[in-house]
Amino acid sequence: MPSSPAETALAVLGMARAGRFADICDLFAPNLRAMVSPGPLEAAWTAETSVKGQVRSAGAPVTEPARAGLVAVRILVTLEHGALALLVSVTTTGQLASLQLAPPQAAGPSPSWESPAYADPGRFTEHDVMLGTGPAAVPGTVSLPHADGPRPAVVLLAGSGPHDRDETIGPNKPLKDLAWGLATRGVAVLRFDKVTYAHQARVREDRGFTPADEYIPHARAAITVLREHPAVDARRVHVLGHSMGATIAPQVAADEPSVAGLVIMAGATTPLQWAAIRQFRYIASLTPQAAAASEPVIEAMTRQAMLVDSPGLSPSTPASDLPFGAPAPYWLYLRGYDPVQVAAGLDKPMLILQGGRDYQVTVTEDLARWQAGLASRADVTITVYPDDNHFFFPGSGPSAPAETQTAQHVDARAITDIARWLC
Repeated sequence: MPSSPAETALAVLGMARAGRFADICDLFAPNLRAMVSPGPLEAAWTAETSVKGQVRSAGAPVTEPARAGLVAVRILVTLEHGALALLVSVTTTGQLASLQLAPPQAAGPSPSWESPAYADPGRFTEHDVMLGTGPAAVPGTVSLPHADGPRPAVVLLAGSGPHDRDETIGPNKPLKDLAWGLATRGVAVLRFDKVTYAHQARVREDRGFTPADEYIPHARAAITVLREHPAVDARRVHVLGHSMGATIAPQVAADEPSVAGLVIMAGATTPLQWAAIRQFRYIASLTPQAAAASEPVIEAMTRQAMLVDSPGLSPSTPASDLPFGAPAPYWLYLRGYDPVQVAAGLDKPMLILQGGRDYQVTVTEDLARWQAGLASRADVTITVYPDDNHFFFPGSGPSAPAETQTAQHVDARAITDIARWLC
């Protein structure tokens, strides 16, 4: 096995050039191997080389500092008629965690995040806080406007996976965009590192870990911090969730009655295991050569999803048989949780926002369930931004994973709409 993340990335490139796609699959961490197969990897590689020709050279690997137990490596690959970026992430134990072919501009170091035009750092201050106590405590940041009188406030909840407080993805920081944009407009904001980011090893060892553990304790602690702050109106502390954070937000409000209202941004209502299959099919469809080759992976994912739904799922079901290698209690919790039903039982106003180009959480399936379940509620506002993707970045044409490698910001219209609703 290669001895460093850079060597792993170079080994992946060498295997691809030699057509050894099964060997690439063997480099993946055990809990991810069921999600990859040689066919789709070969199809994706062939789709590039059939247009751009064979590899002529490879640049020196660019390695970024470890985040959440993963090291990102980028390699600029020059072909006969163009170039591409090979992006891999490697675990601290040297195993492959992800692999992506991206536009060549993604091969350089991630550019530093820059403040969006709609944010004015001179209109607020920031200070760090700790949420919770003991070994599971996580750090967070409060953005506090320069304004007289108690302010409305909001706690931000990131999407699924080991996200930092900014929900960093590539060169982008969607939650930092939200925090700075809202604080500029007079809203106090608290965002925090997820426990899956701050304490990854601890979470990995906890085979009883659930989505409630992932979100609720630190969300409630964040709400308490804001409610007790003298510059915050304790009656107007809200929760804003994005993606999985939006899915769990209704349960946070159900467990913490002091929450004044919810902002749901790209909140999934399709069960996670089936949403993952939908996403995989969509991504495969973007490359016709990959579509047919992806079927074995989809079949494996479908078997795992069916196990989640089956009566045979129990706390003792091996995590290796389940999607993403997450433990059975995680899936048992989600199987018993209906975000729309919980939201419908809340006597709290809600703002639901959706990107029209979002393929991860869709208008036709996920948003449709929010609309159907909350149709009779006069205190629910639903807005769709036709040009926005899953992260509310505006664009055009079919959305694709490579979009996240380009520096951009959350749609200013969404910032304005949220601020008006909160204030």
